[in-house]
Amino acid sequence: MGSISVVLLGDSAVAAELGKRSTASDVTLYHQVQDGHALSVIVPNQYPEKFASLLSAIALADRALLVVTQLDRTVAESAATVDLFDIPVTVRLGPQVGVDEARKAFRGLRFAADPFEPLDVKQLRDELGGWNVPARPGPVAVRVDHAFPVKGVGTVALGFVVRGTLQIHDSLQLLPTPTVVEIRSIQVHDIDVKSATTGERVGVALKGIEADIVSRGQTLGPSGSLLVAERLEATGFRRCQYYRGPIAAGTRLHGCVGAQLVPVKVEAVDGERIVLLADKPVAYTAGDAIVLSEYSPVAGPRCAARAVLGAITRTS
Repeated sequence: MGSISVVLLGDSAVAAELGKRSTASDVTLYHQVQDGHALSVIVPNQYPEKFASLLSAIALADRALLVVTQLDRTVAESAATVDLFDIPVTVRLGPQVGVDEARKAFRGLRFAADPFEPLDVKQLRDELGGWNVPARPGPVAVRVDHAFPVKGVGTVALGFVVRGTLQIHDSLQLLPTPTVVEIRSIQVHDIDVKSATTGERVGVALKGIEADIVSRGQTLGPSGSLLVAERLEATGFRRCQYYRGPIAAGTRLHGCVGAQLVPVKVEAVDGERIVLLADKPVAYTAGDAIVLSEYSPVAGPRCAARAVLGAITRTS
């Protein structure tokens, strides 16, 4: 079965035409399984009021779909934010937005020169049915987005397999915590399975942990399979072209790594190198991006910058 998760930005009304509404919190998921293909559409339903909703939705997705029915500050901020993440962006335009107008609005963003096609929902459904996550070999990694207790079952976590293959009875660490849990059972779109592969949406029953310990952004993986640190060194530092605030030693921001959202303090900036001190441990792989934001800027967008995390040189 092919699978993919897509964050829907811009006009979220399209989501109801792409899948059936499922899990809802500050992000809402819509699912569609058809002809052996599973699609999960993620909507940041508390954005623009809550910027973290936008970050979480993008961080959980394999690709982004930007549906532009009008050009306003929310669309501009969404476009500038997703530009900082390492996922492909597809743009569809409503009848009131011209291609030239959209290209001008998104000038300088990495997808500004890509094809901008008119929005046709039927055609879009067919296109999404051909999108799949490429194989990502390596130790299994399951990115958690929701967790809750189920009577007679115990703790259930929902998430996406972002790397490798998940097997029933796997013993995995809930990173960045030291807790080790056992995978008691696995469901993929409400069907019991013995394993799940990269890209699939899973529900897993966990043995050895209470639901209130599990939270969005944590990763289930083999013990020691991810780096865990509070002091984060990164290269390739790049500011968002629209961000107006300072980024210097002492600046307080929020960092997004995977789907982990954590306050950070800038320790040092030197050209394309930046060192950050997180308020709590962060789990990551060398080469992962960290997206920096300021939730309450005086003016301009809340997305601030991005950089690429390296190996730990001094553990926290």
